[in-house]
Amino acid sequence: MTTDQQPEHAFQVDLRGLVDLLSHHLYSSPRVYLRELMQNAVDAITARRLLDPAAEARITIRTGVGGGITVADTGVGLTEADVHTFLATIGRSSKRGADGGLDLSAARADFIGQFGIGLLACFVVADEITVVSRSAREPGAPAVEWRGRSDGTYGIRRLPAGSVPEPGTTVTLTPRAEGSEWLEPGRVLQLARHFGSLLRYDVTVVDRDGTESRVNDTPPVWERQYGSPLARREALAGYGKAVFDFAPLDTIDLDIPLVGLKGVAFVLPTPAHPTRRSGNRVHLKGMLLSDQATELVPDWAFFVACVVDTTGLRPTASREALYEDETLAAVRDAIGERIREWLTGLAASDLALLRRFLDVHHLAVKALARYDDKLLQLLLPWLPFETTDGTVSLDEFARSHPVVLVTQTVEEFRQVAPIAAAAGLGVVNGGYVYDRELVHRLPEVRPGSTVADLDPETVSAHLDAVDPAAELAAAPFLARARAVADRFETDVALRSFQPVGVPAMLVDNREARHERRRAELSAGADELWAGILGSLSSSAPRAQLILNHLNPLIRKLADVSRTADAQLAETAIEALYGQALLLSRRPLRPADHALLNRSFMGLLEYATQAAGTAQGEAGA
Repeated sequence: MTTDQQPEHAFQVDLRGLVDLLSHHLYSSPRVYLRELMQNAVDAITARRLLDPAAEARITIRTGVGGGITVADTGVGLTEADVHTFLATIGRSSKRGADGGLDLSAARADFIGQFGIGLLACFVVADEITVVSRSAREPGAPAVEWRGRSDGTYGIRRLPAGSVPEPGTTVTLTPRAEGSEWLEPGRVLQLARHFGSLLRYDVTVVDRDGTESRVNDTPPVWERQYGSPLARREALAGYGKAVFDFAPLDTIDLDIPLVGLKGVAFVLPTPAHPTRRSGNRVHLKGMLLSDQATELVPDWAFFVACVVDTTGLRPTASREALYEDETLAAVRDAIGERIREWLTGLAASDLALLRRFLDVHHLAVKALARYDDKLLQLLLPWLPFETTDGTVSLDEFARSHPVVLVTQTVEEFRQVAPIAAAAGLGVVNGGYVYDRELVHRLPEVRPGSTVADLDPETVSAHLDAVDPAAELAAAPFLARARAVADRFETDVALRSFQPVGVPAMLVDNREARHERRRAELSAGADELWAGILGSLSSSAPRAQLILNHLNPLIRKLADVSRTADAQLAETAIEALYGQALLLSRRPLRPADHALLNRSFMGLLEYATQAAGTAQGEAGA
């Protein structure tokens, strides 16, 4: 060794620190210890079946063993050399090929585990792990016991001949104080069923009294034979109820041979919010990988919850999620296409179910129809929209209204709906997400129909003009009304419209509102910002307070306005403006609240004074 060379040293591993790292950063919960043990057992049986296809395939979990558990399998087992190589080396995988040696071939895809840290995860709940194993590859070799401790030490010894009669491996966990709850019999059975319900090999949990509980129920419900399609549908629905605790609206078969994926998508029976997507259960070669795999389905398919088993998707290092790669993206697209096919089938063969589905999940279908021309053509006429005729399908609404008007905001629809309905105009509320965009595509689906944007001014143009003589007689009242409304940047007009019970309507548009907001900000800003905001000003039309000449109250106010007290007339006009403001359902500003309060108190005061005067006159 030359003088400039430095001696090499081996890493020193702090096992307790490594276990802490696993429990707090790699795995979501200590419960994964049992999944890792079951996974190693399944892989050991798989390796033995490669040597002997007729070999017994059984996993037995015993609880109440010295406060801990044992997990025994009839797998390929370990030789003494294997124990030294794999159990005493952190991070090395013990997965084997057909000859039982370390696997470096494509046969490795038959195994669930890929990362070689499964047994180490057991130290999250155990102070000591004992592995007793006899190899099927070397029948004459003695059985071996490996005993590892959480302080990083371990021991290996050969066992007497005949002490382990059959090949296989038994792992015993001695609990640590803070992990004992995870080794309680009830918890172990629950975890075994949670992770291993779809495993292809028999898995049994035996309690301290000898009671045996079968963990898995195979083959999966979607691979079984049924007497009729109805029986199969009922069986799938029952499985969905057991897994997700809801009776599905319908079930959708999933089969993607490219990645060995089979399963079922269950359609939720109640509305689901797009941002709160359902958790999907993904099993990898039978072992549960994740019950919250939202990445499995497209974002728009938030109305389904899936259970699938796959052989071709990659897990992350913790084996608790799917690795995001091109394969997963292709699977997601394929599942999305299958859901589209289901929707197409409903439209062709089961309109009753389609209507029930759209009643619940119309938002999801609207999101999908925006990007899928085929589904747009198929389903747009069936989708419900809020209109002046109530909530109806677009097809039904278009039959009654060849010209369909659509607002840009919910506020505008609320403002014009009562008047537009009375005037015979067909208006759709386009303020909800996707709705305006979809309504504008109606002519693509229903040729001959016409769609146009609606502004409140369009409604006012359909209102009947008042007889000139009547408007002239109301001139004093209108003059006072305009003087009051001018303080609110609002014009006043007198029209006749239905319903008669509406005394006034406030017609506003977005440009006018934006201009008022800009003026308010400019008034409260410093000189620099006031100048910037001032440069953005425009000559947008002002809001209009439209008084209904058919309304008896308006006629009465017009008649008495010439002789009434000026303050009373102004208060009455403020009250009309306030009521119209409430009917428009616009967000109220502090000044609007003050106006409503002032007009109410003013009218109450005048009513009290009038009552007092009348009472005095009666007494006289």
